[in-house]
Amino acid sequence: MRFKKYLTKNPSQTKKLGEKLVQEILNSPFPKETLVLGLKGDLGGGKTTFLQGFAKGLGIKEKILSPTFIILKKIKMQSASWRTNFKNFYHIDCYRIEKPRELLSLGFKKIITNPQNVVAIEWADRIDKILPAKTIIINFEFVDQKTRKITIGFKK
Repeated sequence: MRFKKYLTKNPSQTKKLGEKLVQEILNSPFPKETLVLGLKGDLGGGKTTFLQGFAKGLGIKEKILSPTFIILKKIKMQSASWRTNFKNFYHIDCYRIEKPRELLSLGFKKIITNPQNVVAIEWADRIDKILPAKTIIINFEFVDQKTRKITIGFKK
């Protein structure tokens, strides 16, 4: 996957982009390891909306809400024919995290090293120091009230 930029003009387009990214990742020669997404952007920028589409693309039927107050939510995935090693979807919200070590105390290292996991981290900029090298970084920027510029690339 290469560095890409997208403009979405409403939440529906943002969800569809999340769903499309799943197919792009799974159809690429992505290594059989933990899939980690780091989402960055301001409050209301579309991070959770994007993940709703991404989760749908993974076949997750459960409603995706931001786990701001519980920080970490694990969803068991149904075995999918296209990627049977993914069994868990972790949705992590670092909005309330002040120091990366707070997340480490929740078993973060074990979560990001298990190849059966898909890990989506909102407010990933708060834990940049402990994100794995192959994290897919997704930046959300406001263009106007409804339009978002979404940039997808890899951690530098």
